[in-house]
Amino acid sequence: MGLNIDQAFGVHAQALKLRTERAQMLASNIANADTPHYKAVDIDFKTALANANAGGATMKTTHARHIPLDQGGPSDSARVYRVSTQPSLDGNTVDIQAEQAAFSRNTVEHQASLTFLSNRIKGLLTAIKGD
Repeated sequence: MGLNIDQAFGVHAQALKLRTERAQMLASNIANADTPHYKAVDIDFKTALANANAGGATMKTTHARHIPLDQGGPSDSARVYRVSTQPSLDGNTVDIQAEQAAFSRNTVEHQASLTFLSNRIKGLLTAIKGD
């Protein structure tokens, strides 16, 4: 009976990757709060995680001479534009307070995924060592 790392770590490894991508998007939104016509983006996390677990939204080359595409990952199909609650005159849809709140919440959820992964690894090491 072999050990499957994907099964051992569960969904937390994929969640950690998606949380990192989301943090980058939210940071970009905050950085562009004063950029005219900037449209705030986010990830529909449930859809992205479902795509990651299903291995969805991947493209494969069908011939050896095809150029491999840079796979954007499961978050690309779950990318959504944030609807502004208070539109600005310059077309920017970033609400800095909402973005900061989303970033803070994402940070806490990222830390939770790290904690789950850390505990899973500790459990596997205990099982291997027999402590």
